[in-house]
Amino acid sequence: MSRTTDTNPAAQEETHVETPAAAIETSAAEEKKVEGGKEGDKPSIFGSGSGVSGNVFSMFGGGSKPKREEKDDEEEEPKEKKEGDEETPESPDVHFEPVVSLEKVEVKSNEESEQEVFKMRAKLFKFDKESREWKERGTGDVKLLKHEENGKTRLVMRRDKTHKVCANHYIVPDMKLSPNVGSDRSWVWNTSADVSEGEPEAQTLAIRFANPENANLFKKAFITAQQENEALISKE
Repeated sequence: MSRTTDTNPAAQEETHVETPAAAIETSAAEEKKVEGGKEGDKPSIFGSGSGVSGNVFSMFGGGSKPKREEKDDEEEEPKEKKEGDEETPESPDVHFEPVVSLEKVEVKSNEESEQEVFKMRAKLFKFDKESREWKERGTGDVKLLKHEENGKTRLVMRRDKTHKVCANHYIVPDMKLSPNVGSDRSWVWNTSADVSEGEPEAQTLAIRFANPENANLFKKAFITAQQENEALISKE
């Protein structure tokens, strides 16, 4: 037996699906949003609204920048003096008479009656017998002074600033200038009566100059004074 199948579409019942009311309202709102976008500004890919787009573009250097306050480069004008301000009066010159009047005292160097025949800056040393070493006596001008009356020449040297005498003796025939070991600008000699400390005292002295030329000039003047003194002593 054969079974007959009914293929008539009319016989089948149509199935209807109901659409929720919320979905209908959502689609209507989206359609209005699209229509509003067409009439006004176009929607941005970074969101809607001018505030959002402005903030986003400001990250890339765009958008409006805050105005900087203008600096006043002009210097402030000095404040004007008020009417109540008064200038300090200058103090008048006041002269006071000294209570005690001091007279000027002329200080003598005992060189007034002598003629300066040689002068050179140098440094003087003294040999200490106890410690067996050289000690510095001072730096200053060494002078050869020739007396105007007797014609004799002596060697005088004073320290800088204090002007204290550190060498004072006549140049006698038995003195001999010897070159200092290892130096071409220094001389050594012995004196039996140096009176720089007050009492005559035997000393071994050494003098050093700035260069060999000055040392040779001193030697030449020393020998000349020695020869002249020897001639004067022989006549006595």
